[in-house]
Amino acid sequence: MEILRNRNFRKLMIGKAMSIIGSNLQQFALSLYVFALTGSATIFASMLAVSTLPRILLAPIAGVFGDWFDRKKTIIRLDLLNGFIIGLYAIYFYINNGLSLTSIYILVILLEIVEIFFGSAMGAVVPSIVEKEQLFQANSVRTMIGSMANIISPIIASSLYGFFGLQVILVVNSISFVLSALLELTIDIPKYNKEPEKVDFKHFRRDFTDGINLLKEQKLLLNIIAFGVFLNFSLGPLLSVGLIFIVIDLLGATEVQYGMISAIFASSLLLSPILFGKKAQKIDIGKLLIMNFFIIGGLVLVLSYFTTNTFVGLFSSNFMPMAFITGLMFLTGLLVTIVNISLGTMFQTIVPREFLGRVGSVMDLGLMASIPIGQILFGIILDIFSPAFAVLLVGIIVLAATLYFKKPFLGIDKEEDKCSLNSIQPKAE
Repeated sequence: MEILRNRNFRKLMIGKAMSIIGSNLQQFALSLYVFALTGSATIFASMLAVSTLPRILLAPIAGVFGDWFDRKKTIIRLDLLNGFIIGLYAIYFYINNGLSLTSIYILVILLEIVEIFFGSAMGAVVPSIVEKEQLFQANSVRTMIGSMANIISPIIASSLYGFFGLQVILVVNSISFVLSALLELTIDIPKYNKEPEKVDFKHFRRDFTDGINLLKEQKLLLNIIAFGVFLNFSLGPLLSVGLIFIVIDLLGATEVQYGMISAIFASSLLLSPILFGKKAQKIDIGKLLIMNFFIIGGLVLVLSYFTTNTFVGLFSSNFMPMAFITGLMFLTGLLVTIVNISLGTMFQTIVPREFLGRVGSVMDLGLMASIPIGQILFGIILDIFSPAFAVLLVGIIVLAATLYFKKPFLGIDKEEDKCSLNSIQPKAE
């Protein structure tokens, strides 16, 4: 890809690849460690749930801080802090010959807090080092790196954990963050931050209010956030709770078969930018979003039929129903990935760089909160009704949301919007 000729972006992605893989190794190994320690996968799930609390509480603060301070220094310091925390835990593990459940809870929460502030600063780095017309390519590369990490990390982690245990993985992850920070030292990142005269509640309230006012004045931003919330609320539960329930409970698949289906779905997230990246860049982002969502809604409606007892009963084994469902989920993954990249690109294009931390934290908060709500509701519907009805409902929600957002997205004039947004300045008190 042409974007990789950008030296700063290339170095940034190499550093992020190292830290993402290290984090994924640790998360996978921790799940195995906690299960071996307690015999309960539910406890690890509770840790993930607890880790969302700091994000809900700190996201607004992190958004303002991300816009206040030098983003290069921030991401370097936070990567080093991650490496330091994980390194201390590796030492703690060595001294005590293991980790207690309480210490693991603390580790998960600490790393989540650091990630909140890191993500706020990092969200504005890519738009600062690449040209506007390269944003789609840049976001595609970031998605591909994350997808590759999701595919290879479980394989590496299971091998390392099996041979060496959790301690070695902690050491590896600590080193990955340190190496990422060292690489970030060599990157040139323009300064768009506006540090206040004094770091206090008065200045925080003023700048946070500026971000909220920007959202109120620019309806397109609210539409982008709302569109993303609908995507996570409806499709998130289908691709997580729904997939495992349909494959294992409805079709009676084995864990190995479910693992293969999950790997195929993960590969769609990697292949999507490769297959459709160049073509997608030639289409207006608003049109691309609406077109993809109409297709996704249609695919989900077809999937609802494939999950009926009538369809499954047509076959003597679960192979063909599983093949049909896997194929539809693969196609859905391809399109959802392009949608996510498009939404992120549109967001980065129209939001002024000095506001990206504040506005981005609001968007992340909405997206994050919508997933568990959707999962709970999807689970209730699965328990009360049939999988086919739950999937059908998701398809209807997707199509209804697409029709609702069709007009604002198809009427986007990005150049005028960008100019009007860039003209907004923080209000003086």
